[in-house]
Amino acid sequence: MKPGTKEQAAIYRLDKTDVYQHWRELKLSNAPTDANHIRVEIQDMNAPSQAESAQILKHCCHNNMALYHCNTDNHDEPTARIKAHAFADHFGLHRVEQHRSMTPDGLVSIEVVNEDSTQSRAGFIPYTDKPISWHTDGYYNPTATRIKAMMMHCVRPAPQGGINELFDPALAYIRLRDENPDYISALSHRRTLTIPAFVEKDGVTRAQSVGPVFTWDRYTGNLHMRFTDRKRNIEWCKDDITAEAVGFLRHVLENDKHVLKYKMNAGEGIICNNVLHNRSAFEDNNQQGAGRLLMRARYLDRIEGTCD
Repeated sequence: MKPGTKEQAAIYRLDKTDVYQHWRELKLSNAPTDANHIRVEIQDMNAPSQAESAQILKHCCHNNMALYHCNTDNHDEPTARIKAHAFADHFGLHRVEQHRSMTPDGLVSIEVVNEDSTQSRAGFIPYTDKPISWHTDGYYNPTATRIKAMMMHCVRPAPQGGINELFDPALAYIRLRDENPDYISALSHRRTLTIPAFVEKDGVTRAQSVGPVFTWDRYTGNLHMRFTDRKRNIEWCKDDITAEAVGFLRHVLENDKHVLKYKMNAGEGIICNNVLHNRSAFEDNNQQGAGRLLMRARYLDRIEGTCD
């Protein structure tokens, strides 16, 4: 289905079962069970070929994500930094989120940072060697800065661990709706999920964020999911159906055959429409400049030409 059509916009309406069933069949028929099925070899991140771009776009259209492996680029950090945004820009990702820990080039370095460091990243789970639970990026952001797409590029992998699991939010929607349409109603309520306000070390306050798990654009039909499985500093709507829905979603994320598992190596990365993902714990190389390093950019744009 093409984005922006009435048919696409009707998919998520619970009263439009015929449109939903047709879309559901297409989604499940294209859903991979092996991460290698969405992996594309590219020669130059600066200028992916027409064939390479078409493959990446096809996977992002069908599954909201694609993995890539760049054979010929140098994998040093300065080179990767220069090419990361050029690669994302090629797919219509232009508006970078103004993240608190970004460097002037708009990238955030995902690496272990000493808790005693004065850096703004210190003390936050992504910048440790600990596991990260299931989430979509920017689940604490207000609507105006909703994260629609992201990319992560691996410069140096961990010697052990650091494996990502990935899941298309559209498949999460399908599993929930098939089990009980009331789960969709509950997770689409405007006060389903609350992330309390957070005060930074410098006194700057990130405002409380209240909103649904699922929203969809009434014009384009594109689905957006806002979710975190963290257990602290989070408030779910206190009713039985919401609790059931969240419990069922957790069951899906632990058991669904379409959850993809992949460890990115140097020169590899993911470009996606903000899919659900997690990360396992890892053992880092503690030598200076040799530890696990991924670079991440988050965008207020969606990958150009993609729909659910």
